Amino acid sequence: MCGIVGAVSTRNIVPILIDGLRRLEYRGYDSAGVAVLNGTQHLKRLRTVGKVRMLQEALDDDPTSGHLGIAHTRWATHGVPSERNAHPHISDDGIAIVHNGIIENHEELREELQKAGYVFTSETDTEVIAHRIHYHQKKLGDVFKAVRATVAELEGAYALAVINEANPDCIVLARMGCPVVIGIGENENFVASDVAALLPVTRRFMFLEEGDVAEIRHDSIRILDVEGNKAHREARDSALSAAAAEKGEFAHYMLKEIYEQPQAIAQTLEERVAGGKLLEAAFGPAATAVFKRADAVQIVACGTSYHAGAVAKYYVEQICRLPCWVEIASEYRYRNPVVPQNTLFVTISQSGETADTLAALRMAKQSGYLSTLAICNVPESSLVRESDLVLLTRAGPEIGVASTKAFTTQLSALGLLIVALAKFHGSDAERERGLVQRLIEIPSLIEKTLHLEPRIKELAKRFADKHHALFLGRGQMYPIALEGALKLKEISYIHAEAYPAGELKHGPLALVDADMPVIVVAPNNDLLEKLKSNLQEVRARGGELIVFADPDAGISESEGVTVITMPKHVSHFQAPAVYTIPLQLLAYHCALLKGTDVDQPRNLAKSVTVE
Repeated sequence: MCGIVGAVSTRNIVPILIDGLRRLEYRGYDSAGVAVLNGTQHLKRLRTVGKVRMLQEALDDDPTSGHLGIAHTRWATHGVPSERNAHPHISDDGIAIVHNGIIENHEELREELQKAGYVFTSETDTEVIAHRIHYHQKKLGDVFKAVRATVAELEGAYALAVINEANPDCIVLARMGCPVVIGIGENENFVASDVAALLPVTRRFMFLEEGDVAEIRHDSIRILDVEGNKAHREARDSALSAAAAEKGEFAHYMLKEIYEQPQAIAQTLEERVAGGKLLEAAFGPAATAVFKRADAVQIVACGTSYHAGAVAKYYVEQICRLPCWVEIASEYRYRNPVVPQNTLFVTISQSGETADTLAALRMAKQSGYLSTLAICNVPESSLVRESDLVLLTRAGPEIGVASTKAFTTQLSALGLLIVALAKFHGSDAERERGLVQRLIEIPSLIEKTLHLEPRIKELAKRFADKHHALFLGRGQMYPIALEGALKLKEISYIHAEAYPAGELKHGPLALVDADMPVIVVAPNNDLLEKLKSNLQEVRARGGELIVFADPDAGISESEGVTVITMPKHVSHFQAPAVYTIPLQLLAYHCALLKGTDVDQPRNLAKSVTVE
């Protein structure tokens, strides 16, 4: 959620810091700040509440420059959004730090520091770290040693970047539970919480591992592991480009990302299917042996990724004939699950840094699962590096907080997993070819669905004055209804709920009236006739129906019933990915009419890296 950028160079690094913060705005934040050693051997710090542009305006009014500095965007966890709670935080003798994560024992440390004479000016757990580093530096005489001594006392998760007036040519870093990446340049080095922040200045990166403490100078990098031993972390060239994170001709990142879905799905399938067959080695060299032995599947994820897993459950059971459970990571990690023998543990995450999902993975690795598989969009992420098997979704950078292409590429990747499992659990070559072909056809079906945007844009006008909406689906389309409701509430702030249509009589029908639009996804599947009966229940109560329907569904427009006809020949295996597209567009155009911040909705963050 929060964002870190730092740089040490022989040139002025302030523009690099501000540009890096802008590239991390998608993560969500409420304040921003920068601290620079500007050649006077004294720290210059500026902090503002609000957007990065406000920090830039403050710098315009009070310019500074320097060869070393750190910057931060904060999403409030401890203390309200305010300038005094914004990062960087400073302790005595010119120590400044920025911090992502949550320190669970900050109250005990604060009390101890207050008894030692330290005065606190904020409510944050981060200021505790700053003073603790100063406390140890007085004894040890070295900021690197002081950071190591401090992190040994911390309980929780952190990514730290520390600068010090007494050491004006280095940044000290530490990582536990939150990502830290070092960008390698020519006679300069950088640090960030996300590769995207540094793409304009470098394409070469080094990733700290759990417990690492590092020191970067403009011409050197030193890393010690959790045991205090010198560590080598491999430098890698990123395949991402700076241009991939630009809006281009689109008004918002979200709309751009909606239209990128056909290409993103095609890239996710590329080199993983050939000649009507799945190349299961795409999951990793051990994948074939794991899939042969898998007798059950446990899927764990959060938010939109959870909805993708909920879709996959239907197909794992129907096609692969394997038991499958799907759970929200924040719930799963706090119980003591019974693990059936030979169960494959699958995590799904766009960022690969979702705190609850990572914690669930780490718990699973101690719980007797057959193997762990990550489906993720970020190759450098913790989830990817800590899982046995990996399938990257290849969606490219997704900047809009409301996930679109990350979701449909997750569905496509899960489709590949279903084909892989089915291959070793009863499917023959003909069925495999059929499933692979259905996956390959999804991008062209989404291209056709995107042509519905003008109709959906008009439809959205009927939502501008609504306060509530109800989404319905059956079978594997129920999670798509959940995803549609989530998108609408995320970016338009219209309260929306989703239900399996068969549950209407069990409570939700009491909500239905003329002011509650009911949005229905109705592909031509085995549950269509039962769904039609549910729609009659809505109309009998005066509810307004908006139905996204297969051309052969036999649902006609009438008073109170609007039908948006979807492309022909969408199979049950393709329907979840295809039918989610109009729901994304509906949410987007409703948000435009409501005047909300489409790409950065209030109170939300792109990557939830704390519990």
